Amino acid sequence: MKWMVLVCMIMPLDALAQSKTVLPSELSIEVSIEDNTEPRFAREMILLTIRGVYRRHITREQLIQPDFDGFSWAQLGPDSWSEERINGRKFKVLTRRMAIYPVRSGSLTIGPFKHMLTLTDESDDWFEHEIQSEPLTLEVSQAPATTDWWFPVRNLKVSDQWSNAPDQLSPGEGVLRVVRLEALGATPEMIPPMPDLRSPSAMIFAHPEKRLVELTPEGPVTYAFWRWTIRPTNDTSSIVEPLHFSYFDTIAREERAVTITAQRIAYGSVSGKAKNAASQTAAPLPETRLPGWPATLLAVVVFVLGVGLGLSGRKVTGFGALARFGMFDPLARRLRRFATKGQAAGLRQTAAAMTRRDGLTSQRLKLITDFDRHYFDPKSDEPNLTSFAHQFLRARPQR
Repeated sequence: MKWMVLVCMIMPLDALAQSKTVLPSELSIEVSIEDNTEPRFAREMILLTIRGVYRRHITREQLIQPDFDGFSWAQLGPDSWSEERINGRKFKVLTRRMAIYPVRSGSLTIGPFKHMLTLTDESDDWFEHEIQSEPLTLEVSQAPATTDWWFPVRNLKVSDQWSNAPDQLSPGEGVLRVVRLEALGATPEMIPPMPDLRSPSAMIFAHPEKRLVELTPEGPVTYAFWRWTIRPTNDTSSIVEPLHFSYFDTIAREERAVTITAQRIAYGSVSGKAKNAASQTAAPLPETRLPGWPATLLAVVVFVLGVGLGLSGRKVTGFGALARFGMFDPLARRLRRFATKGQAAGLRQTAAAMTRRDGLTSQRLKLITDFDRHYFDPKSDEPNLTSFAHQFLRARPQR
């Protein structure tokens, strides 16, 4: 009997909840700004949260957003539906996150969001009902006048990466430099242009920059990659000048400067000579001892044989020296093979290997420099591999 009484008490409440009369406490939607700081500048990210709270059964729904006149915008992921208990009662909650960017200064208004709902009444029939949020008005100031690119961002991470040690390069070798930017709150078009990397004595080839964007609940995260291939143009070390740019920290509300320090570029042989010279200067001299009579006798025999061969006009060479010439040199055969097959990368690596083995001459340095200029520059013609191999082999060091 008690159960029947409880059922009779609940049924009218359930019927009232599904009646055609919609109470204001049953459906509501509002739009809020996450950080309502002042002043807000043009092209600065503003985070919006659209939150709807519902106690009625919803058959169908469609959230219609305003035109956003004076703003550009991005929705930060799909709508989220969840259940929450508010004042002891269960509600369905809709959440949408958006990032908007004022495109001009002045008083800008965000129109109401309209939620078109299909509800059911006490007869389980469907009917349409609409709720909407209150409009929001924002005061937007003109972006501060700067000599640099206006770059407002919530958080910025910068990394400077090199493909290998820039001061330990092999003769004729280049190095790839990648500067990576990770900007929270910025879209790809807001990233500053790729700066010019300069050096008084290094050859620099700029690659096309890449920009990627990822949408997160905290705003868009844009990744930018600035890339250069750098190679010294002489036997001495080169200095790559520092990079400078600035950005506006929208959390601290102040301008910040970024400086990527200068970098030394050098072949390993150059820096190795300096290290060897330093070590030789610092190391104590070993104790000197005169050789005994067996070493003296051997030196006399070698001297006599050398004088005899010199007077006869003959020259003794080993098999290692013989392998450096003509068809006996494996690197020379490999160089010709890559040139015949049109494989520029293998040809360039083989030329670098021969340079490390035989030493770097002025003629070979010029040939490698011209080859790299044509090979790395997309606007130049393709290098003539057969002509390069022929001239490179003819420019071998004299022994």
